[in-house]
Amino acid sequence: MSDQPSSPPAGQKPALRAPGSSQSRFQVDPVAEAAAAAAAAAAGVAPPGSRSSTGEESKGRFRVVNFLSPSDAAPDAGVNGDTVRSEASLHSSTGGLSHFSDTHSSTYYLRTFGHNTIDAVPNIDFYRQTEAPLGEKLLRPSLSELHDELDKEPFEEGFPIGGEELTSAEIITLKEASDSKGGTVKFGWVKGVLIRCMLNIWGVMLFIRMSWIVGQAGIALSCAIVLMAIVVTTITGLSTSAIATNGFVRGGGAYYLISRSLGPEFGGSIGLIFAFANAVAVAMYVVGFAETVVELLDSIDALMTDEMNDIRIVGTLTVILLLGISIAGMEWEAKAQIVLLVILVAAICNYFIGSFIPVESKEPKGFFGYNAAIMMENMGPDFRDDETFFSVFAIFFPAATGILAGANISGDLADPQSAIPKGTLLAILITGVVYIAVAVSNGSCIVRDATGDDNDTIAGSLENCTDASCTLGYDFSICREGGCKYGLQNDFQVMSLVSGFGPLITAGIFSATLSSALASLVSAPKVFQALCKDRIYPGLHVFAKGYGKNKEPLRAYVLTFLIGLAFILIAELNIIAPIISNFFLASYALINFSVFHASLANSPGWRPSFKYYNKWVSLAGAVLCCVVMFVINWWAALVTNGIVLALYIYVSYKKPDVNWGSSTQALMYNKALTHSLHLTGVEDHIKNFRPQCLIMSGFPNSRPALMYLVHAFTKSVGLMVCGHVRTGYRRPNYKEMMNEQVRYQRWLLKARIKAFYAPVYADDLRQGAQYLLQTAGLGRLKPNTLVFGFKNNWRDGEMKDVETYINTIHDAFDLQYGVVLLRLKEGLDISHIQDEFLSSQEKTPGMKDLLVSINIKDFDSDSSKPSSIATSCQSSPLIFRDTKKLPLPLSPADEKLLAASQQFQKKQSKGTIDVWWLFDDGGLTLLIPYLLTNKKKWRDCKIRVFIGGKINRIDHDRRAMAALLSKFRIDFSDITVLGDINIKPKKHNKQVFQEMIEPYRLREDDMEQDAAEKLKAEEPWRITDNELELYRAKSNRQIRLNELLKEHSSTANLIVITMPLARKGTVSSALYMSWLDTLSKDLPPILLVRGNHQSVLTFYS
Repeated sequence: MSDQPSSPPAGQKPALRAPGSSQSRFQVDPVAEAAAAAAAAAAGVAPPGSRSSTGEESKGRFRVVNFLSPSDAAPDAGVNGDTVRSEASLHSSTGGLSHFSDTHSSTYYLRTFGHNTIDAVPNIDFYRQTEAPLGEKLLRPSLSELHDELDKEPFEEGFPIGGEELTSAEIITLKEASDSKGGTVKFGWVKGVLIRCMLNIWGVMLFIRMSWIVGQAGIALSCAIVLMAIVVTTITGLSTSAIATNGFVRGGGAYYLISRSLGPEFGGSIGLIFAFANAVAVAMYVVGFAETVVELLDSIDALMTDEMNDIRIVGTLTVILLLGISIAGMEWEAKAQIVLLVILVAAICNYFIGSFIPVESKEPKGFFGYNAAIMMENMGPDFRDDETFFSVFAIFFPAATGILAGANISGDLADPQSAIPKGTLLAILITGVVYIAVAVSNGSCIVRDATGDDNDTIAGSLENCTDASCTLGYDFSICREGGCKYGLQNDFQVMSLVSGFGPLITAGIFSATLSSALASLVSAPKVFQALCKDRIYPGLHVFAKGYGKNKEPLRAYVLTFLIGLAFILIAELNIIAPIISNFFLASYALINFSVFHASLANSPGWRPSFKYYNKWVSLAGAVLCCVVMFVINWWAALVTNGIVLALYIYVSYKKPDVNWGSSTQALMYNKALTHSLHLTGVEDHIKNFRPQCLIMSGFPNSRPALMYLVHAFTKSVGLMVCGHVRTGYRRPNYKEMMNEQVRYQRWLLKARIKAFYAPVYADDLRQGAQYLLQTAGLGRLKPNTLVFGFKNNWRDGEMKDVETYINTIHDAFDLQYGVVLLRLKEGLDISHIQDEFLSSQEKTPGMKDLLVSINIKDFDSDSSKPSSIATSCQSSPLIFRDTKKLPLPLSPADEKLLAASQQFQKKQSKGTIDVWWLFDDGGLTLLIPYLLTNKKKWRDCKIRVFIGGKINRIDHDRRAMAALLSKFRIDFSDITVLGDINIKPKKHNKQVFQEMIEPYRLREDDMEQDAAEKLKAEEPWRITDNELELYRAKSNRQIRLNELLKEHSSTANLIVITMPLARKGTVSSALYMSWLDTLSKDLPPILLVRGNHQSVLTFYS
């Protein structure tokens, strides 16, 4: 037939290349028009450009791909179940490799090894996590597409919800539109990281504080200060490189690196103070610039007001100018940085050249050229004005804080993974060498104190000279009394004196300060924008908005400007510097700790391409940063840590809905796995027993009363697993079940119910319960108690369901589980009300919006199918509080059911929990009420204990039970001994019981034996006359107990009673169900509890 695939003759291999084709079998030829026409004809679809008589065919939905060259196109095209394709992508951006796209999911595939298959070869595009427009993101074929049976709807989970598909022209248009939006500026490692870091590190300190530091600390300690800073920054640089090369890095710098490694708690707290630190750093650098300008003005008597206010005025004007450059865009900012770097390098070279050219006129001001005597005199420290080694270190350290200048604009780098390590580490090396060279040079050619007076020369003997200046012919001894303006200790502009051309040093100071200020002014908004985009802090998202092709954070720029301006008005550099030091050190400490933490977690996802790091070195770096914080300024360190801790607690409490695969998650998994394995090696002990419940809940939100009551006594105490047996499916949809598992687990988390959701497919409830009873849990974290809702409607349905229900209880006892049944007279299941609520959205448009806002929001593509609406759109029972605007017509019974379903969510009023501990089941009947009363919602409820006894031993039995409860350390308000428990029940109640069981009796005496046995075999739930007679006393006891319950506990908040047992194989399901029904009917909420008869209480220590 013409529509069947043609195959090569037997024994002949397919040709690797088509005749006349230059492409290999690993490539795909573009499909020619002739081949397209033939393929379309074979598939019953009109060729592109032609019109068909039918609307559906005219769309050209499917086509067949022909792998032959156009000249050899066969009239019959090969068709099989894997090769139905659309015309969506005849052209690709990947060069010689053409892609194919199925019409349903717009998923692109490469032809694999020349075979006609949709299986795809490895491709980097499959691993991208991008939010780019259509045409940018490629998806590998799903497992369902490759594995599902062919009679299923092809690729059904990929269908567009609206049913409309994009043509190839529309896809290409969208692609071009997205490309036209490009043109963003991206920097390489030199321009983006190296230059930026060098400019930021060569800041204020190099020209106007380095000489002062040498004067205070001496050459040796100055080098030690620089080396300490280099050690801290190098370790941090290595850690930064490790994190930056462990995956794709987006914008946000230090915040992005820390948050994606340690999670939103640490990232959110450090991101805020890091952005703030950069904003304050703007002020620090601008004040340094303003100081220089004001000194120049002072030298020519051109001060506007006084010195302090002039610094404020110049600083304000400068920061306004820098803001304008920043807002102009990253392109202009980068160009400005290059110009500033050229000036800065020229100034540094100018200083070193000048240091080799001694000028006699400069000697009175303390510069004598390189001299061994000066070097030896300046080798040691000479701390003045209460300065110490660490206070001087605190002044210098902000100079080293520029190492993250490149990382902070990670979103603007072409290749952050390569650029950040190379640029950062090389910048640390170059700038460190220059700082040490400047320190040694300053200390070797400039004395600490000089008068600047040419007349202070020594004309007489030099025998009594002790200082270097004296040996060089100058007497600066008057400076010991203070008041000298020159020398290392007194003149901040001493490097201008030394240089070959003084104004160039001034230009260098301007360049260094402005470049550092500019870098910080760019870094702070970028980091803050990334923080705001993640919505860690509510209300800050307004600053996330970007403008222009580079998405510049203009609002964050204005905020940074205002913060910087506020600190500029302080105008004291020595006050600002220690504050900056602490904030940056906190950031460095967390970056180092991130690497240690990620390495310790040993997650397979931690595999940085930068290998030159060590987790213990990173830990040492983190500790060193913390130590330095306290050494620099202990109270500022405490404040910094307090702010970080407060922000951490806030973010932890808010629990932002993000998942970045942090090392905190990885370490948590490691600990959970390790502890679970350790638990398996320890035998259970009575003192450590806790009820670990498997609840047959169905959808977790369909039986809220059951969920919240069990959660009340398992929260923070024991395990809670919500089992859901899904029956009635001819062909189970496992993908849908997995999606719903994720959805309902998230619902449990949002409802703050500490439980796991475990659905299974099974033929009936019993089979599913058996699966769960045997497999739920892990090691010691395994359920030991099965919790059911009572089957209120058992008499209305089929009795085989009752047989299944009762046999499930027997199975639980066989597996040594305890069993708990909850009965509310209104019922438990509210799913039918939820279904009515969902169906009403079709009638009332407003309901749909309401549902979306309050329902589980993460519907997958399957939820658009009618068959899955009832299950995938299950909503929380809490939603009915929000339906006042659009009320649903509920029957009185449903209104009562809805009210009853929420009774355990609120605080219980003062009342009692009545414990009817009739038989000793190991103590579970008593333990559950005790755990409930420990919870805040049940704290106002007192425990009353009821026990069976004899009339003539009531006092004795009461004292014995009181002694036992006292040994168990369980508080109680009253103990009641039921002496009349064995009295026969009322005749009316017995008659009601007889009427209840009448339809289920076998009545074997009224039929032939064979017929009776056959009927019993077919309907094993039937009650035989012999069985009814044998258990008449037990039946009467259940009737009598119900009478006593109504008499004593009709006003209780909750009744907990020992559940009667039925011997398996002897008591029929109908009779056992009748006992349970009779015992618990017409009562307040009642728990029927039966432990596995292993002790769960002990009075031994």
